[in-house]
Amino acid sequence: MPKLMKSVSGIRGIVGETLTVENVLRFAQRFGVFCKKGKVLVGRDSRTTGKMLFNVVSSGLMSVGADVVNLGICPTPTILLAVEKSDASGGIAITASHNPKEWNALKLINEKGTFLTSLQAKQFWSIKNDEIINQNWHNIGKLSSNNSVMENHINSILQLKYVDLDAIRKKNFKVVIDSTNGAGGLFSPLLLRKLGCEVIEIFSEPTGIFSRIAEPSAENLAELEKMVLSKKADIGFATDPDVDRLSIVSEEGEALGTEFSLLLAENFVLSQNRGDIATNLSSSMASDDIAKKYDVQVFRSKVGEINVAEMMKQHNCVIGGEGNGGIILPDLHFTRDAPMGMALILSYMAKTGKRISELANLIPHYFMYKTKLQLTDNIDFDKRLIHIKNKFPDCKFDFTDGMKIVAKDYWIHIRKSGTEPVVRIISESESREMSANLINSIKKLFIANMQ
Repeated sequence: MPKLMKSVSGIRGIVGETLTVENVLRFAQRFGVFCKKGKVLVGRDSRTTGKMLFNVVSSGLMSVGADVVNLGICPTPTILLAVEKSDASGGIAITASHNPKEWNALKLINEKGTFLTSLQAKQFWSIKNDEIINQNWHNIGKLSSNNSVMENHINSILQLKYVDLDAIRKKNFKVVIDSTNGAGGLFSPLLLRKLGCEVIEIFSEPTGIFSRIAEPSAENLAELEKMVLSKKADIGFATDPDVDRLSIVSEEGEALGTEFSLLLAENFVLSQNRGDIATNLSSSMASDDIAKKYDVQVFRSKVGEINVAEMMKQHNCVIGGEGNGGIILPDLHFTRDAPMGMALILSYMAKTGKRISELANLIPHYFMYKTKLQLTDNIDFDKRLIHIKNKFPDCKFDFTDGMKIVAKDYWIHIRKSGTEPVVRIISESESREMSANLINSIKKLFIANMQ
């Protein structure tokens, strides 16, 4: 059985097995102490276990004296933006993002509206049990609600300097949106209609019974591809259940892959405002080509939204994100935001007059392969990395996050996942066959060294 996953952003597990009422309660109490009994905003995606976990989380926070504001079902980026714009001491997003429906998680948000930094996470986990004190009846926290956060988020997107409302509305784009019955069903269609689009919704009911594999990678979007073709739509958008990852289907009914969401956004934003960009070590080297085109730098961080966000702040980047479909625009906030990404892409199409397939063809195409191997306690991960490293004597290596092998015409990244008990292996090159062979060779080396 998988372990409870603990990371810089919070805890994640299978509800009823590793993620239990007892550990969620204690976790929420700890966060209430971390927030010094201040106000905590709590929102969730549509997972069937979300309401139960909200009740546990709010009880834990209130029991140590923290006030709770219930944001209901809403996108994770909405929660983060709401915290940033409020006087809250922090926030909790109850969501397992792209994980299957049996999973759920608590993601911790600091008072600035980003996930906890590494230092803050250390401070959180260092809180001792005797610091967690249940308050008397007259000192417990209060519970209230706020139903305006999604409207505020939409208005903030519409006011971005990169979003040309007039140009988009004149185009009257026909858009198909697939929210996989997640929180996006309550948000994305509203934004798209505000942008003047003709909206065709599929899987918009926030039931938490996902219509497909939650991650909006290309191989999971067959229904959206069919709908875009049959409706002769200009574009199709897909999100994960908590709406921080964006995937695009072209007017030709082809899923472009989540890497292209960030790459298209980078190309557009840099055409409007030249500046450095940041992404993670597992994202496409096409970002380097785009940076070279605009004579700017690309900075790479460990995988993880907060790591990219901190890198962007450090280098004053104008855009950044992750190749999983996560686009970060500092003009709005330092978090992955799929709806904001939709507005950027539609503005890109409107201002250039080009179809999304034409815009995608402007970006260098590489071939990326991904796989994962189960990680168990008896696996010496570092020993296996050393074994693999010795097989690539002519390459460069980056040990910032696991090990990245960098050659002239390809790269391979091997790292422990922060969301599942697995080792992730990713390769990218100019050839589909080469990328597949690289993945297979690494798998064989990794498994052989396990014997």
